[in-house]
This record gives sequence, structure tokens and C-alpha cells, in this order.
Amino acid sequence: MGSTLLTAQHRQTLVNVVYAAFPHRTFPRGPYERAADAVIDQAGKDPRFLAQLMQGLTDLDAQRDVPFAELDADVAAAVLRGADGTPFLTAIVDSVVVTLYSDPEVWELLGYEGPSFDKGGYLHRGFDDLDWLPDPRIEHEEEMTA
Repeated sequence: MGSTLLTAQHRQTLVNVVYAAFPHRTFPRGPYERAADAVIDQAGKDPRFLAQLMQGLTDLDAQRDVPFAELDADVAAAVLRGADGTPFLTAIVDSVVVTLYSDPEVWELLGYEGPSFDKGGYLHRGFDDLDWLPDPRIEHEEEMTA
């Protein structure tokens, strides 16, 4: 872990915070755990953020009769909505949105083929393989003037 002050319970709570903030029912736990670990690593380098993270996770656990990590998804989402806009949650979301959606496993789950620059761009790599869109109607100029 990025900081020895954070316990396994803190990490579990943070993983659940990440899931509640970015719920994708089909994602496995791995991307959420990696995103939480990135937040923990960031906290290990910033004592102020570490203190804010520890306090915020402790506060979330105190919101209900059971720890945040044991809440069902709908209740966890409601608890997070109550923390919306706080520096604690904003810092987590700012870190996780980049980490989670930069994860190659998430790219695969979402159908994103990844960056293309190092492969010569998208022109000859299926830029038009959007099978969820109808084929475009192609009109020729003479048809349009007739």
C-alpha cells in the first residue's frame, strides 16, 4: 500500500467508494482495486491528502450502522451523493476518473481499441467499424440535382 497508515479496511472502503462513484455492473473488481491503489499511492506522497483520505473514509464508515464497505450498491451511492462536492470525494474522483479509464482491461470491456498513434492512426484500423450505427446513405451529386 502507498501508506502504512491506511489499513486493509481503509483500502476496502476506498475500493467500494470507487465502485459507487463509477458503477459498471459488468466490470470485475480488478480495475476498481487498481484505481483505489493509485489513490493510496498518491496519498502516500501527500501528507495532507493522506489525512483527508483517512478522515473521509472514517466519516463514510460512520454514516450508517455498518461500515461503508458492507453497504449495498444503492445505499453506498446515496451516501456518496451526500459527500458530493467535498474536497475528499473530489480528490478521489479526480484521480480515479483518469486511472480507471486508462486501464487496458477497462478499454477492452468498453470496446475501446486503445490509442492508435503508435500504430499509424485510425485511418486503416477500423475507424468506420461502428456496428451500432446504421450505414450512411450515400448520395451522388447528380442524384441530388435531379
